[in-house]
Amino acid sequence: MAFTIDSARGIFPNTLAADAVPATVARFVQLKAEDQLALIWFAYLEMGKTITMAAPGAANMQFAENTLNEIRSMTPLQQSQAMCELANRSDSPVSRAYAVWTPNLKLGFWHRLGEWMAQGLVAPIPEGYKLSANASAVLVSIQGLEPGQQITVLRNSVLDMGFDTGKMGEFNRVSEPMELPKAERTQVAIEGVTNPTILAYMNNMNDNDFDTLITLFEPDGALQPPFQRPIVGQDAVLKFFREECQNLKLIPERGVSEEADGGYTQIKVTGKCQTPWFGGNVGMNIAWRFLLNPDGKVFFVAIDLLASPKELLNFAR
Repeated sequence: MAFTIDSARGIFPNTLAADAVPATVARFVQLKAEDQLALIWFAYLEMGKTITMAAPGAANMQFAENTLNEIRSMTPLQQSQAMCELANRSDSPVSRAYAVWTPNLKLGFWHRLGEWMAQGLVAPIPEGYKLSANASAVLVSIQGLEPGQQITVLRNSVLDMGFDTGKMGEFNRVSEPMELPKAERTQVAIEGVTNPTILAYMNNMNDNDFDTLITLFEPDGALQPPFQRPIVGQDAVLKFFREECQNLKLIPERGVSEEADGGYTQIKVTGKCQTPWFGGNVGMNIAWRFLLNPDGKVFFVAIDLLASPKELLNFAR
């Protein structure tokens, strides 16, 4: 039986992903704009007690500076309105600028606004603001998640803010300059897995060497990010790597390799992934599910945010 992308998605079906994350994000986006902003602010303050953010060095913010300074120069009422327009995905200059930024720029934008709110330079959430019952329930849900899942919820909640790019016609994605990792990375070792393609995937990702990394894929190979549909084809996957994977640190720990139909090989690896925004403070529990073609090229890889730490040891098919 020849594999298709859809059938490849079913390898290692007992892998338990953190379904609470997309469910919580879905509840978040249904909140009114004021509650979304207040929840982000409360979560920012709460997470700051236990998680040290790596910013401001996590992203080069030069392409967002004009928009940030524009907001800083506004009156408090205008600042609040601009942020509400972002949450409401309204058509405004700030929303249009924000919409075409890559994830690191968007995360840097909100981090900077959070700092300015704390300093009194940007209108904060009004003192005594009461979250609605629905927003309070979402906040409780976020507080009940593991740290890696919490940051994923907050990340995904702000990424889709801003004007709908589908309505913008032609536009250029605005990305921060490519930078090499700030610390020299050691070569990975994975208990139970010695396949050179898998080791090269991890090492090239850690080195931000996306041009070499993409050569590990077959031309029509696919990558499935957490809670998303597969991205198919080398050009599309390379674009994803460049826009969303800068300065990640993959820490694979152990894995299993099995023969599959048609000379293919399926390999599952579990470990952690650290983001530039939280450094070594938070490692997200991750599974990588690879399907390699008979030539050892990546036909498909799914990245799963795991439901719990115990899933790191689950290799059941």
